Amino acid sequence: MTAVDVRALVFDVFGTVVDWRGGVAREVHRLLGPSVDAATLADDWRERYVPSMEQVRSGTLPWTPLDALHRASLSSVLADAGLASVPAEVRDELVLAWHQLDPWPDVLPGLRRLARSYVLAPLSNGNVALQVDLARRSGLPWDAVLGAEVVRHYKPDPEVYDSAAELLGVPPSSVVMVAAHLDDLAAARARRLRTAYVHRPDEFGGRVVPPSTDPDADLSVASFEELAEALGA
Repeated sequence: MTAVDVRALVFDVFGTVVDWRGGVAREVHRLLGPSVDAATLADDWRERYVPSMEQVRSGTLPWTPLDALHRASLSSVLADAGLASVPAEVRDELVLAWHQLDPWPDVLPGLRRLARSYVLAPLSNGNVALQVDLARRSGLPWDAVLGAEVVRHYKPDPEVYDSAAELLGVPPSSVVMVAAHLDDLAAARARRLRTAYVHRPDEFGGRVVPPSTDPDADLSVASFEELAEALGA
């Protein structure tokens, strides 16, 4: 892959751009108090993420935005933690924890460099309002908001990846999917997008350590700044 071929970069968000575990645990601690194991609750909630979207992909549920899926799965998360008495208004505020996640330290410097040369957009399973809140909170320099809610499909459905090139008006081979997850990148490659793997060893708090590289990706980097360097930004 040469930089001259690239017109746009689209990004997975949870885990790649932002630290979901740290942000959710912070809000759990704030709202439920120090007696709750906030990190474990965040991990449990995240484990419901893929199964909840699979209900939509399989047709068991009609199209449902991620905020609503998070709100539904929170009930079982709290029940399993012995917290079934948490009131509805606190549950609603907990869902908004996903709107208040911090980017990894390298993200803003890297994106600012990349924004000088490339169109940048999230290609996330997060709903549009969630992505807008994350961007406004931290100053993420997106040119557009793309992803699941725009096409009413969740990754890894091909419609999500196809929409990036279609909506930006460029060939798939001119779009780079940037993600910290091998399955996301494999699905993007199947739709003829270029791919860049970002190693995020702390995404799961050390419980799971992802591979340092993706041998099938066009690029494997340790930070967004390294990605900007590799693309000549």
